[in-house]
Amino acid sequence: MSKKHVNHIEPYSPQFGTMIPLGGAKFLRTCVLWQLVRFVAINIRMTILILKSHH
Repeated sequence: MSKKHVNHIEPYSPQFGTMIPLGGAKFLRTCVLWQLVRFVAINIRMTILILKSHH
């Protein structure tokens, strides 16, 4: 039984197969103010959903 050599793929190389985020996506992922707004918005939506389910 022969073992095949495993080729490791470097992250963000063309062979990795994932998209590299552009400037706008990087900004939104790292902006604390935007993350706070999203956190509040998601929590409001979840609260509304829970309140609707109790009726």
